[in-house]
Amino acid sequence: MKHLLAALALLTAMPAQAAEKLTVALDWTPNTNHVGLYVAQSKGWFKDAGLDVEILPYTDTSSGTLVATGVAQFGILSAVSFHSQRAMGADMTAVLAVVQHETGRLVFNAERDDIRRPADLDGKIYAGFGSAWENALIASIIRHDGGEGRFDTVTLGTSAYEALANGSVDFTLEVSTWEGVNSELLGRPQRAFSYADYGVPDQHTTFLGGNATWLAANADTAGAFVRAAQRGYGFAADNPAEAADILIAETGGMLSNPDLVHASMRALVDGGFLRDAGEPVGLIDADLITGITGFLFEAGILRDAHGDPLTEMPQVSSWYTNAYLAR
Repeated sequence: MKHLLAALALLTAMPAQAAEKLTVALDWTPNTNHVGLYVAQSKGWFKDAGLDVEILPYTDTSSGTLVATGVAQFGILSAVSFHSQRAMGADMTAVLAVVQHETGRLVFNAERDDIRRPADLDGKIYAGFGSAWENALIASIIRHDGGEGRFDTVTLGTSAYEALANGSVDFTLEVSTWEGVNSELLGRPQRAFSYADYGVPDQHTTFLGGNATWLAANADTAGAFVRAAQRGYGFAADNPAEAADILIAETGGMLSNPDLVHASMRALVDGGFLRDAGEPVGLIDADLITGITGFLFEAGILRDAHGDPLTEMPQVSSWYTNAYLAR
């Protein structure tokens, strides 16, 4: 008995093993694309995995740059930025598909009788965000419908949605599960063209990605983190209302419109964006990666480390992995 008590006393006196610190960079201010991270944090699933996870606030430095340079081990990555940076040799790998299908769409005000099909957008004014992807995307959609692909662009950023509402511009692009939902809440009826209906490949619009060098050296830790995040997104897919409340609470007042958060979560779940039937949450589809990469390559958007357009379609099999996911 004395030996048992002594052993127990020794165990009690030993310090607990320190949790391994990890950082995750966001691609934008907190929104429902980030919900799985905040659910896992709130539920203690990162802690249970032996991790001390810090979700970094959004900054002017892109999440992809923070991940590729090792400032953050993981980050939420918008798909087009990920493909573009990866083509240039950025040191990062996609490890979980946050969104299973394209959430973007081309939108215009519902009362516009002069816009019935994409070809009607020739010569009209587009409120844009300053990326080469937008021009290639819109021109491709218009030409696929028989138009010339001509339009004028004014770069407005997030002010595009107000400009569309007041009629200063003719059309813009939006994320249906966020800006689209918000337009409905504001009573601004819209009509839209889906990219896939006009020759643009479907894609995972958002990834969780990791620094490739760090992943290779820390496979067990990486797996523990990814599976905890996957569990968070799975919970959100099954419990959208509770997940929305968690996201609002965990972000400390940064999300000031609870109705938008709840409506966005419903749109993600009802639209099948968080989970494909019969598949685990977060699974990355090789065909989607290859398809959208081919589109970007053909459009001349993908460039090498010197800034020159790629001359050969890149081999994308090393750009992503499902190895860390729970099946």
